[in-house]
Amino acid sequence: MSYFAVAVARTGGHWTGVEVDLDEVDDLEGLTDLLRDLTEDGPGPALLLLEEDDEYVAIVRVDGGASSLGEPRVFLSDRRAVQASEVAALLWEDGDADEEGDDDDEEDEGTRPVAEPVGDPDLLADLGTSRDQLLRLCAEEGLLPADVLTSICERAGCDDVLEELREG
Repeated sequence: MSYFAVAVARTGGHWTGVEVDLDEVDDLEGLTDLLRDLTEDGPGPALLLLEEDDEYVAIVRVDGGASSLGEPRVFLSDRRAVQASEVAALLWEDGDADEEGDDDDEEDEGTRPVAEPVGDPDLLADLGTSRDQLLRLCAEEGLLPADVLTSICERAGCDDVLEELREG
């Protein structure tokens, strides 16, 4: 599977960003440290924005500051990604994302099951994307994960950083 992952951070009133190679990250704690480093001891926030094979969106948020030791907040647009992707499993350390059992066996062949988001859908509320907006974006028919990330970044004011990183 291939993925696109970037970390963006608000520092000094503007956004900066870097592309992230998750093969170099051992666990969520290591990713949290990387994100905190991007805030340069400011309040942040720092976000990991990821899309993998046009299948799902993952967002990890860390708030900065030298004394900020809060836990990272994680959102996945589809819980099934944890079983199918090592990257998603790395980000979702909360255990089994399939606690309600797998009902996919009963679906018609050729139809894609409805995605079930997991995590904290409120993690972007102060950046212009409410819980309801995030869930609607993730569920919108025909909207690709890259489009979801673009919409999120437009609302947060970091879409220029995202586009610059996409262009390489």
